[in-house]
Amino acid sequence: MVGKNLIKSVTGKDIDIHPDVPVLYIMQRGLQYGLGLFRGIIRGIGFGKVGKCLFVGQGVTFFAKRKLFVGDNVRIGKRVSIDALSQEGIQLADNVKIGDYSQIIGTGSIRNMGVGLKIGKNSSFSEYSVFGSAGGIVIGEDVIAGQNVRFHAENHNYKDSNRIIREQGVNRKGISVGNNCWIGAGAVFLDGSSIGSGCIVSANAVVTKKFPDNVIIGGIPAKILKNRC
Repeated sequence: MVGKNLIKSVTGKDIDIHPDVPVLYIMQRGLQYGLGLFRGIIRGIGFGKVGKCLFVGQGVTFFAKRKLFVGDNVRIGKRVSIDALSQEGIQLADNVKIGDYSQIIGTGSIRNMGVGLKIGKNSSFSEYSVFGSAGGIVIGEDVIAGQNVRFHAENHNYKDSNRIIREQGVNRKGISVGNNCWIGAGAVFLDGSSIGSGCIVSANAVVTKKFPDNVIIGGIPAKILKNRC
């Protein structure tokens, strides 16, 4: 009961706790959250929008803060880098979590402004996630993702064999993820790909095309393995 009350006082949520979890462990984690909340108050100055209870881990770096919009109870893990320079900014809705050591990149090159990133309510991404959102990434609500998930919403042009690839520019189609999806660790989303709501993406899948709602996909490139319904 003590631990549960402590968590509620810090996060504002009622969370069930396994009886074997020591109170000392909860106090240590509570201290981390408290420090993160303090950092959120200080580091959130200059954001385009800041909701209630922003938690910021150690060593987080922000660029173009006025293009960063966060809702209530957003958690940004330690050593996360967020470069919000983009047309639509970086938008993290209520209860979004970005895991430790992740990167959010709004624009790949200052010569060509990127579109940006939107993540819906209650979505959570684990450690080492990468969001290359130059071509635009839209992620729905209640999405959960494992470690090392990567989104690359931009491609290099390469068809002219007489020119250096890096001088041929880029093309962009964007990436979208529906609501209530589970993305396995190591999955990669390439530009132009999308999955509907209720989808499951297997670990290390490479998503290159569009998929409907309620399917399980996997493989390189990813294909439908099974329908959920």
